[in-house]
Amino acid sequence: MRAALRLPGGPVELSAIDPRGTPNFPGDKDEALADIAAMAPQLAELQERLYAQAVAGGARRRLLVVVQGMDTSGKGGTVKHVIGQFNPSGCHIHAFKAPTEEELAHPFLWRVKEQVPGPGLIGVFDRSHYEDVLIARVRNLVPRSVWARRYGTINRFEQGLAKDEVTVVKLFLHISFEEQKERLLARLDNPDKHWKFNPADIDERSVWSDYRQAYEAALEKCDSDATPWYVVPSDRKWYRNWAISRLLLEHLVELDPRYPEATFDVEAERKRLLDT
Repeated sequence: MRAALRLPGGPVELSAIDPRGTPNFPGDKDEALADIAAMAPQLAELQERLYAQAVAGGARRRLLVVVQGMDTSGKGGTVKHVIGQFNPSGCHIHAFKAPTEEELAHPFLWRVKEQVPGPGLIGVFDRSHYEDVLIARVRNLVPRSVWARRYGTINRFEQGLAKDEVTVVKLFLHISFEEQKERLLARLDNPDKHWKFNPADIDERSVWSDYRQAYEAALEKCDSDATPWYVVPSDRKWYRNWAISRLLLEHLVELDPRYPEATFDVEAERKRLLDT
């Protein structure tokens, strides 16, 4: 899955990637949902091993999932349908909103570093430090000289995470301009979804091409073997959820977390218990 979704290197052209594509999956929605259900027990066990390995074994390894994408691309849906397969006690989920006054008084990565998951946890960033080279660039929130330097700062930060045994999985949820319109209309047409609608989303559509250029720059400048970007076609929600589930499963299998060995005499404790 990683090879299918990984950027090929060099200049990034999102227009060349089909947002309705289904790389590595020849089946249909029903087959995808069945496969997601089949993966769930594996994902849950691997997460438990990762957590146990840290809590009882002192290991430092953890997983950080960075989720980026245009409005309605499915950041919340990814948390609900994919991350929801894990035990919440072993997850740390943080949604980055507009920075507060306190956060603005610090370097842009300050608030991000505060949310890096601890050992044994699966962390999820719903939006992330990349907003500081996306909306900050598109909306001219800081001068070009400021946001242009941030790519290098981000790369050094992520390299530090990798050295500290954080496996970083960066996901760009790739949807089309037309699909976003349909999803926004669906929110407007359903009173139960009005709470999810933000009039500012329509304003952001007016600078769609600017955001695309900003994303292409971020994907190109901040892609490395240690912290690669994966572009997930997301017009089909079922495929998005299947692809991300498969991607996380591959990473967890590669980490191969193990339950730690007992630090006590198991038979002696068994005997003590039976004698009480």
